Amino acid sequence: MIYLLLFWEFAKISVVCVGGGYASMPLIQAAVVDTYHWLSLSEFIDIFTISQMTPGPIGINAATFAGMKIAGVSGAVCATMGFVTPSIFLCIALAKIIFKYGDLGAIHGILNGLRPAVMALIAAACVSFILLAVWDAESMPEDFAATFNVCGAVILIGALVAVRMKVGVIKVLLASGAAGLLLGLVI
Repeated sequence: MIYLLLFWEFAKISVVCVGGGYASMPLIQAAVVDTYHWLSLSEFIDIFTISQMTPGPIGINAATFAGMKIAGVSGAVCATMGFVTPSIFLCIALAKIIFKYGDLGAIHGILNGLRPAVMALIAAACVSFILLAVWDAESMPEDFAATFNVCGAVILIGALVAVRMKVGVIKVLLASGAAGLLLGLVI
């Protein structure tokens, strides 16, 4: 039963995740953390992090890793197939529509309306991740000082500066991992 549920939940996410993998993260979080409590928020953040570091689309990677954590290899296959299957059919249908009617103002209007919603989904995911990385909290903490993670804040600021200076993503990830290891050993 868990396999069918994994397929169904990730298929539902795939149908509505307009904007790519980052936009799907709050939806995956809502399913696996908030609704079914299959994973803790900390485990989900770990899966999100691993999904970014591995080759391939982040949404598919996240579905695969979440399915693996929840129900092993079979769960990974079911979650991945659930995430991929609707996308295949939607992409084919949308490609036909856009090539046939792409010049219509209504199509442009729909796409322009979806952009802010996608950005809101990505921003919501960012806020959750920052809270967990810097304050070790799933929501805004009552006592900022008690839950403040100095290592997380230093790494976050360093990574933001590095990204702003156009340092490569791989270098930022490697340096952040090394900094986390060193700061964890020192502090």
